[in-house]
Amino acid sequence: MPRLSRYATLVFDCDGVLLDSNAVKTHAFGSVTEHYGVDISTAFVDYHVRNGGVSRYQKFSYLFSAILRREPKSQELEQLLQAYACAVREGLMRCAVAEGLEPLRQATRSSRWLVASGGDQQELREVFQARGLADYFDQGIHGSPTPKDQILRDALLAGTIEQPALFIGDSRFDHLCAKKAGLDFVFVSRWSELPDWQGYCQRESVVIFDDIAALLQAWG
Repeated sequence: MPRLSRYATLVFDCDGVLLDSNAVKTHAFGSVTEHYGVDISTAFVDYHVRNGGVSRYQKFSYLFSAILRREPKSQELEQLLQAYACAVREGLMRCAVAEGLEPLRQATRSSRWLVASGGDQQELREVFQARGLADYFDQGIHGSPTPKDQILRDALLAGTIEQPALFIGDSRFDHLCAKKAGLDFVFVSRWSELPDWQGYCQRESVVIFDDIAALLQAWG
């Protein structure tokens, strides 16, 4: 059984891992696209849920290219992004924070910590600062518009991520990014919206924990 103390770096996804915010974002994607009609909005939300961890910029690009099948009108994309950000921010300030962060930080005092999220970077930094979480992550809080796989690649090249490293995520995309970057990976399931996450993790031989507190209890 691995011990957390063996890892020089812990990398965290945000939504569904550090914050119970997946439902907040799913609702926001639905609400800002409902004026396109129920079918469009439903298809977009379904795409979002199947592609957890992918940035809002990529998702809204998909909305136009694959669902609406047209170019956005003048300011249309910017207005969607602004409306989405407004809908999400209040939820991020109120949603539950993962239990066990403080004892996990104490148990891994010599490890580097960073966030690699699909969420908007500036938005996350403001929310983490306001909620007293920023100081846990000595190697920074990183998010979109830089794609998550590029965040990991850049951090490895810069030495921000030192191996061995563990990525803690809750989506298929998190797992794929971790594998591509050569990081170990564990899946936390409590707040995940990945359809059939049990089947996916079984097929891919991914280690599952209910949440961060359970990870600490098992590997601390």
